[in-house]
Amino acid sequence: MTAHERREQILHAARSAFADGGYAATTTDQVARAAGVSQPYVVRLFGGKQQLFVEVYTRACTQIVDTLAAVPAGPEAKARMGDAYIGLLTDHDLLRLVLHGFAAGSDPEIGRLARATLSDAFRLYRERTGEGPDEARVFVAHGMLISVLLAVDAAEHLGESAALAALAECTFGDALGAASVGATSVGAASVGATGAHAAVSR
Repeated sequence: MTAHERREQILHAARSAFADGGYAATTTDQVARAAGVSQPYVVRLFGGKQQLFVEVYTRACTQIVDTLAAVPAGPEAKARMGDAYIGLLTDHDLLRLVLHGFAAGSDPEIGRLARATLSDAFRLYRERTGEGPDEARVFVAHGMLISVLLAVDAAEHLGESAALAALAECTFGDALGAASVGATSVGAASVGATGAHAAVSR
């Protein structure tokens, strides 16, 4: 492998490791073992866990913003922004990584990235759709709700609470049954998220 290929291999392993364990619980040793390299090599390349997470998280945030920014302005922008966000949710590692980043927002750099991503989603929705701040807030808020429900496999645990079942039903609509079948998989998450399209774009 070239040095660039090795670096990309480590970043790919780190993405999955941080998505599974979060920022606080994941170690550079776990990342190194997943990438098939030594822990000192990871530290030598990235400087430590915080710098490694920031690089992985920056890529995730950039992916989200670039996807939303690719939607052209116009009368179809509202539906297309919803489609763009739903498309992102099919990547379960991305979904969990972004949520872990919000949880680690007390770190100054991670917090800055999280705030910028939320701000950019809000701004882009307004710019592309021409709608006001309240509509943009609803878009961001519903997107976050869908992300959280998918991340915690809410559709698989409806029996825990009548309120949870009601929340999932009004969020996922007709796709609730599909979302509850193996919801931890990328495919099922995609089905559930697609059914929630109306919640994101309305």
